[in-house]
Amino acid sequence: MPHDWRDSLRLAADLALLGIVVTLLSLPLLTAGAAVAAGSQAIRHLIANGRWPSLADCWTTFRTRLIPAMPAGPIALAAITLIALDIAGLRRGAVPGGGPALAAVLTASALVAGYAALVAVQWGMSERRAAREALTLALNRPMTAVAAAAVLAVAVVLAALVHPALVPVLAGYVLFALHVVTPKVAGRPLTPAA
Repeated sequence: MPHDWRDSLRLAADLALLGIVVTLLSLPLLTAGAAVAAGSQAIRHLIANGRWPSLADCWTTFRTRLIPAMPAGPIALAAITLIALDIAGLRRGAVPGGGPALAAVLTASALVAGYAALVAVQWGMSERRAAREALTLALNRPMTAVAAAAVLAVAVVLAALVHPALVPVLAGYVLFALHVVTPKVAGRPLTPAA
């Protein structure tokens, strides 16, 4: 079947809309984990079936993942805040260690962010054991966490370059990129957690 440019444009618009919806649903912070899981599940469905899931399926995914994923948003915010404080302290010289300590903090932060991105990808496949499956994948194939961190780094650079009103659009593209890059780097298709 030939590929039409309108298909690419339609996918780009759909991913932008998905990013906006995921961002809006994440604003209460306690719903952020469920929003990312629902968005990840939608992209997983798109990649596997060639079409988007129904709105009812997305809502069901969001509802079922809401309670288990409630800590994800506050944990992410706390981690980002602590890392920002560490980096600010190291840059000002308020914390000993200087350049090497700053490099260590940035490297560890990138790997943790890559692991969190792998959790988001795994949570798009199965609600259960996503964190464990992501950890197993990161330990067996460390380049998957590095690749996921690289995707997030590109997103951060883009977020700094685009108009602030366009930043929510990036969420859909990031989830899509993670679902495409992770299996390629892992060297195998990712399977749902049993």
